[in-house]
Amino acid sequence: MIGSNLNGTATVGAPGASRGIQFESELSLKRLLPRIEPVWQAAGTDAKVQHEFETRLEEHWLPLFVLLRELYGDRYDFFYHLEQILLTAAQAWANRPAALRAVDHHRINEPDWFMSEKMVGGALYVDLFSDNLGQLRQHIGYFQSLGLTYLHLMPLFAVRPGDNDGGYAISNYRSVDPRLGTLEDLKLLADDLREAGITLVLDFVFNHTSDDHEWAQRAQAGDLEYQQFYYIFPDREMPDQYERTLREIFPTVRRGNFTWHDGMQQWVWTTFNNFQWDLNYHNPAVFRAMLEEMFFIADTGVDILRLDAVAFIWKQMGTSCENLPQAHLLIQAFNRLARIATPGLLFKSEAIVHPDEVVKYIGRDECQISYNPTLMALLWESLATREVKLLSQSLSHRHKLPTETAWVNYLRCHDDIGWTFDDADAAAIGINAYNHRQFLNRFYTGQFEGSFARGIPFQENLATGDMRIAGTMASLAGLELAIEEDDETAKQEAIGRILLLQGVTLSIGGIPLLYLGEEWGMLNDYDFVKDPAKAGDTRWVHRPKMKWEFLEELDDSVTVEGGSIRRRLYRALQNMIAVRSSLPALAGQNMELVNTGNPHVLSFVRHRDAHRLIVVANFCERPQSMSGNMLRTAGLGRFFEDALSGQTYGTSQDLHIEPYQILWLKRV
Repeated sequence: MIGSNLNGTATVGAPGASRGIQFESELSLKRLLPRIEPVWQAAGTDAKVQHEFETRLEEHWLPLFVLLRELYGDRYDFFYHLEQILLTAAQAWANRPAALRAVDHHRINEPDWFMSEKMVGGALYVDLFSDNLGQLRQHIGYFQSLGLTYLHLMPLFAVRPGDNDGGYAISNYRSVDPRLGTLEDLKLLADDLREAGITLVLDFVFNHTSDDHEWAQRAQAGDLEYQQFYYIFPDREMPDQYERTLREIFPTVRRGNFTWHDGMQQWVWTTFNNFQWDLNYHNPAVFRAMLEEMFFIADTGVDILRLDAVAFIWKQMGTSCENLPQAHLLIQAFNRLARIATPGLLFKSEAIVHPDEVVKYIGRDECQISYNPTLMALLWESLATREVKLLSQSLSHRHKLPTETAWVNYLRCHDDIGWTFDDADAAAIGINAYNHRQFLNRFYTGQFEGSFARGIPFQENLATGDMRIAGTMASLAGLELAIEEDDETAKQEAIGRILLLQGVTLSIGGIPLLYLGEEWGMLNDYDFVKDPAKAGDTRWVHRPKMKWEFLEELDDSVTVEGGSIRRRLYRALQNMIAVRSSLPALAGQNMELVNTGNPHVLSFVRHRDAHRLIVVANFCERPQSMSGNMLRTAGLGRFFEDALSGQTYGTSQDLHIEPYQILWLKRV
């Protein structure tokens, strides 16, 4: 049932038990509060700082207690872990650096700080972009020049040698990969980014650890306490029962979800790779241990944690072990504890699952921001079909989010593209979803006649027909093929497609996120196959190393092969970001679709307070038109200026849109 705490905040509780639970939570807190005193004394925490913690603790304690009781209340050691969790939170606040406490205070008073029109993100691998953290500090000016205010660094903590799933097999959450630098280097970078007004985002890989993590090593040594940190089975009886309802994530790498460990002579649950051991969150000791790691990472100066693989964190026999209710309870419990001890910290959900499930992770009490995989997939779908019917169908009921939350809108990332649109959305407009996905796979691997794309398959499953797509944005948008064929018209069309998609993600509502390299139109890097640790993972094709000599090409007097294309893309994107940052209408999430009557043209209105902007985008290589009267009624004006080009348009005639053109129209 839905109950409420003393402050009126909605909480989940057992039917008819809300008053009893409230009494239990208040009595538990009364008994536990004196246990915190030694924490304050040991840290020399002053009375004001203690009071701030205890005020937030009182605000969030009841919903936190309900969540933890729901997850672990039937455990014999529940109250021991409850006490340890509370002490962990108090220790985190006591150790919180003063500069981060100041950020906390600001964000408590401005909870929608991340929804500004000035928020524009970039993501990168440290070693591929700057070699190491020290050199990355020297490139902060580059981010500022491009207009970025949000920087996501792909996993940088210590990992296992060799294949480590691109950094997602963590050996030690408290140590930076020595090839990238030290923990002190990370803290210095965080300080510099904060001074530059750039939000820092790091990954929290909390579904699994590497098989060489200390906990896994202790489990391998026979320590029963740490074997209970994972799912370890003596024979195939239970794994086989689980497998009946599980899907395979990397079917071309390995079959099934369990790995035989010769040393232990037992089976280990490994959803992703055989060296990534799934953590057992049925054990409250795992929750508490990962809470400690989360607080440690938060105190390096990170502003947002990307929660990796959120869909998989709870297992239950007879289910798919994805998107289970307890997964949401776990994240909500982490959220409440962050709001108590590190209140400036936000969570970003990484749930590449069905659209109906993605949105369930988004909320002020769960993940305040989330990747938008459906928008990403459907923007590429619209480029392939030259039509926006499926995109519009999805946006019509999937874009809206709860208050104080936001989408993270991206076009490419370190990962593959999966066609995660809803089959029902496709059927509603007469599309067979299975056949359409097969078409998209053929199109984006260049196997469909007339395709401009040069993607390559990732995890192709011949048995099911499933496939995902790897490739850089520029290669998928046609630039690689155009350059190969030295076709000037095709080059211009590819540039148009790239800027069209960037223009949509920068304006549709939420936080736009570039995968750095996109600003230069970087092409697929096929040399990844030369590295044995990467050769088996085709996603490395779209993880090229930054070429800093490109900056020289921003000088118009420099002429090099391909330089004019890279310069044009960079300058155009830089201008788009600057214009976005000047338009208050682009803050927040509010977006209303405009029915253009043209299947090739997407249009929507963005508004905030008295500010209004109408976006018009042509997804076709031929000129299109839209009713001038429709523009007048949607934009509430007779004359409009394109904020990107400065060109003025009237509404007495139809609006003509050039091939792959995007317009950001404001009333004049």
